[in-house]
Amino acid sequence: MNAPTTQTTPNLHALARQLDGELFQDDTLRTLYATDASAYREMPLAVAIPRTEQDLKTLIAFARENGVSLIPRTAGTSLAGQVVGGGIVVDVSKHFNKILEINAEEGWVRTQPGVVRDELNMAVKEYGLYFGPETSTANRAMVGGMVGNNSCGSNSVVYGSTREHLLEVKALLFDSTEAVFSATNNVQRLAQMPGLSGKIYKKTLEILSNPENQAEIRKNFPKKSIERRNTGYALDQLLDCAPFTPEGPDFNMCRLIAGSEGTLCFLTEIKLNLVPLPPKTQGLLCAHFNTIDETLRATIIALKYQPQAVELIDSYVLECAATNAEQRQNAFFVKDKEDGTYPAILVVDLSRETQPEVEKLAADLEAELRAAGLGFHFPLLFGDDTKKIWTLRKAGLGLLANIPGDEKAVAVIEDTAVDVLDQPDYIRDFNEILHRHNMSAVHYAHAGSGELHLRPIINLKTQEGHRQFRMIAEEIATLVKKYDGSLSGEHGDGRLRGEFIPQMVGPHNYELFQEIKRTWDPQAIFNPGKIVDAAPMDTFLRYEADQSNPEFKTYFRFENQTILQHAEQCNGSGDCRKTQLSGGTMCPSYMATRNEKETTRARANILREMLTRSPKDNRFDHEEIKEVYDLCLACKGCKGECPSNVDVAKLKMEFLQQYHDVHGVPMRSWLVGNFSRMTGIASYVPWAYNMVFKNAPLRRLANRVVGFHPDRTMPLLRGETLRGWFGKEGKGSNPTSTDQKVYLFCDEFTNYNDVEIGKKAIWTLQKLGYKVEIPDHAPSGRPQLSKGLLKDAKKIAEQNILALKDLVSHDTPLVGIEPSAILTFRDEYPDLVSDELVEAAKALAQNALQFDEFMAREIDLKKISSDHFTKEKRLIKLHGHCQQKAIASLVPTKKMLSLPENYAVQLIPSGCCGMAGSFGYEAEHYDLSMQIGELVLFPAVRQQPDEVIIAAPGTSCRHQIHDGTGRKALHPAEILFDALA
Repeated sequence: MNAPTTQTTPNLHALARQLDGELFQDDTLRTLYATDASAYREMPLAVAIPRTEQDLKTLIAFARENGVSLIPRTAGTSLAGQVVGGGIVVDVSKHFNKILEINAEEGWVRTQPGVVRDELNMAVKEYGLYFGPETSTANRAMVGGMVGNNSCGSNSVVYGSTREHLLEVKALLFDSTEAVFSATNNVQRLAQMPGLSGKIYKKTLEILSNPENQAEIRKNFPKKSIERRNTGYALDQLLDCAPFTPEGPDFNMCRLIAGSEGTLCFLTEIKLNLVPLPPKTQGLLCAHFNTIDETLRATIIALKYQPQAVELIDSYVLECAATNAEQRQNAFFVKDKEDGTYPAILVVDLSRETQPEVEKLAADLEAELRAAGLGFHFPLLFGDDTKKIWTLRKAGLGLLANIPGDEKAVAVIEDTAVDVLDQPDYIRDFNEILHRHNMSAVHYAHAGSGELHLRPIINLKTQEGHRQFRMIAEEIATLVKKYDGSLSGEHGDGRLRGEFIPQMVGPHNYELFQEIKRTWDPQAIFNPGKIVDAAPMDTFLRYEADQSNPEFKTYFRFENQTILQHAEQCNGSGDCRKTQLSGGTMCPSYMATRNEKETTRARANILREMLTRSPKDNRFDHEEIKEVYDLCLACKGCKGECPSNVDVAKLKMEFLQQYHDVHGVPMRSWLVGNFSRMTGIASYVPWAYNMVFKNAPLRRLANRVVGFHPDRTMPLLRGETLRGWFGKEGKGSNPTSTDQKVYLFCDEFTNYNDVEIGKKAIWTLQKLGYKVEIPDHAPSGRPQLSKGLLKDAKKIAEQNILALKDLVSHDTPLVGIEPSAILTFRDEYPDLVSDELVEAAKALAQNALQFDEFMAREIDLKKISSDHFTKEKRLIKLHGHCQQKAIASLVPTKKMLSLPENYAVQLIPSGCCGMAGSFGYEAEHYDLSMQIGELVLFPAVRQQPDEVIIAAPGTSCRHQIHDGTGRKALHPAEILFDALA
């Protein structure tokens, strides 16, 4: 590990003072940047977040003068260790993210390196234009990283790789000078220029003009028929240009820069070619096969139909999808093989302008495949269904981290590319090698480009795993060379494949690579050890051989794994770095701050690091964990959206209780956790409580005493509790002639603060013919859970299981009004209660329904119809509760609110509202809470005319909407009651 020495530390402090941006030297930030999405880990010297180009020049000068390296980084999703190193990691994702110019007439765009690929396409779509290369990480991958790795993706059969679309770059060179590289028809003139850029052109001209070099390049580089070839520096691409190939295109150094992994220069501006938008009608033929070999032979047939993409999803991925809430729904189209096991699926994108064109192509392709004896099921899908399939395909990397235990599908030889005609034989040979070593692999992704992502299952925590890691890399490198393939098709060489480049291109060409590197970067300050002069590929691995697997006594149950293994499910793919423009909930604090420290990935990483490497008896007792988890809203977005199923909210709750065990419970946490008890006391004198919190000066003072922000309003109390009202009046409104009974869960929020909502929910049920009972039960325990008071929450959970397990059934369900309260029965209770109550908890969970879910169920059973409701026209804008989106669904809410025949329901594409229980009340979190609200929710609400109904099931969400916009949002139960005829 590289740690700052006493000699370099003062220099770093001096460097920090010269930057407009930030330079972090603390262990926490360095730890978070020690890994990417690869198998590697190396502690950097520092982490720089530059703000200006001058910052970059300062960093380059510092590196040059002090013998320090710079590792450029955007989203950090590299799979070959490209952005892991012992120098200064330079993260340009936060401030270098502007689209500088769009030229629709000439079809190009100029951007900074931190622009997200999908967001670039959102910006150019209005011009009818599109940036073609599409990685599976496209909703967070940035164009700087795509250039560095020469990324492509599913549609490379049409659009090729980033290299084909890179027109021009502005770069900072080793000597801090600026250079612009673009197409030229006079390389000789550029080679005469003074300075470093002239030397670069001169050396390149010298290398490529040499007949011996030309012969070696043409002989030993991968086959030209392989479009995805990223092995080493792309001298073969430059050799194909004029003047070396007279009929070739103009010489453009961008061909070399693409795929150079930040080892040659530092990019500040990138000019990209744009193409017309893809065909209007996307149709996906999802052909099912019994074996991988069948899919590869079918691929050759499918390519005759000029598809947009041909992608493989194998049975391993489908098995993992079954364990993920979101991806399980996306796999709706899958049909099992005759033996009941998952098939291999080839997704063939046959997009054309019209649906009849797609249907004709699909029918012809299906007929040809069947005639060849290939395939047994051929669903053709259109519209929104296609998005689900692509989401499932792109989730493959994250899903593979779900394999339980320490054996994982490891990125070691996952990027090999061969001629698509060679692919069946190559994969046969590949699998024979694995079988010989009693290993198996996952196969998925780019069948149409001859590049399957192949991941052997390895336990890298063992000596044997480390041996297998190297052994399989060596043997597959030899196999790839046999087929004249490329060891890297799109993910780059990095430190994973750099060691094998001499074998892949020959010693002579490798020496040319070293000459190129020395010319551009004489002191190797730019991302050293990648592509050339790489360390052995099995050094600096994330997991050490014979790494201990410590046992932890936890309050939560982590099924089939330890808490450490749960954190280790995060493989760094960075799904949590998407922004609000891509939609979804995960991760609200990152969306607002754009700091790596606020990602779900960072929280998994810091916990993994401390639990693995801490010298303390209580390995949870670390301020570093507390610091990184501080801005986690526990929104549960990660549980629903992280393809690796990392439930950071659960990890946070567990950490907090473990931390409390050492340090005690802070007063504010105790007060929030005991919300029900405190509010119950205040409810005896609601007038006194309301007098304080209705009066702004008194409220501000009281908030400060508790540790809440003075500007945050507080929920008021009603004159009586819901339970009290129901005992006196509500029960009497039950219909007398009915056997339809529901138990209402009277949660602590509805009981004290949202009493009117509770009344309307009860009245609605009663008027629709249901007998309502409120059984004796404890509060939900949600406030205790939110503050990590798991000992108290466990007692509450067990009280509720014992009180309700013999009452609640499918026919007499438990119906809840507040999502965060009723969903504790489904989410936390089964993992929290004692072993003897687990089965009872799981049984109860199946029949604990949100009000919306119960109503939707009854609608489906034809027990409730639109006849009961008004014919008035209304528009409803619905903001979903985070936990509801993660654990359940908004579909029942939309179905219920659409029951009145003229009610139109539209979802607000908001993630988290920003309140998240007490988070948005707390003084230090208030500003971030409001910032999160301003991302999507607040502007969307402000845009609505007064007559539009704003719906929000969550009490925190309604409060946040009120404080952020002044609008009153209604619970869906209120809206349905008001709609009763």
